[in-house]
Amino acid sequence: MKRFLQVMVAVVALVGCLGSAFAADKKEEAKALVKKAVAAIKQNGHEAAFAEISNPTGKFVKGELYIFVLDPKGVMLAHGGNAKLVGKTVLEMKDSEGTFLTKDHIAVAKKGGGWSKEYKWTNPTTRKIETKIAYLEPAGDLAVGCGFYK
Repeated sequence: MKRFLQVMVAVVALVGCLGSAFAADKKEEAKALVKKAVAAIKQNGHEAAFAEISNPTGKFVKGELYIFVLDPKGVMLAHGGNAKLVGKTVLEMKDSEGTFLTKDHIAVAKKGGGWSKEYKWTNPTTRKIETKIAYLEPAGDLAVGCGFYK
């Protein structure tokens, strides 16, 4: 019985380590995708970049990872996960726990970029509400972001 418990503790520890490594990989993928999107906006202009960012089968959508772009007033200019949001003012948008996620995203980008607060959002892959965090960078006065589900 003692040996069984030791093996179970080792398995739980290993699964925990793998989960942490997976989260770290997703964090780096999200960050890299944002940097790629910011470069595309600067190189190709808004119209071409936003079309590619909003393309659900384009190079800015990788499974549950997708780019979104907000203007300073909270208008969604591009969104790889939900085209219905494009053109809508989402400044007052809250998650299921009352977090003003758009305001937070814009504030993070205005400060030069970084990670948002955690929030709840529907995962396009699982269709379930899950905890998410987004990495954001400015592109001029725009907020360019990509989140990952924890």
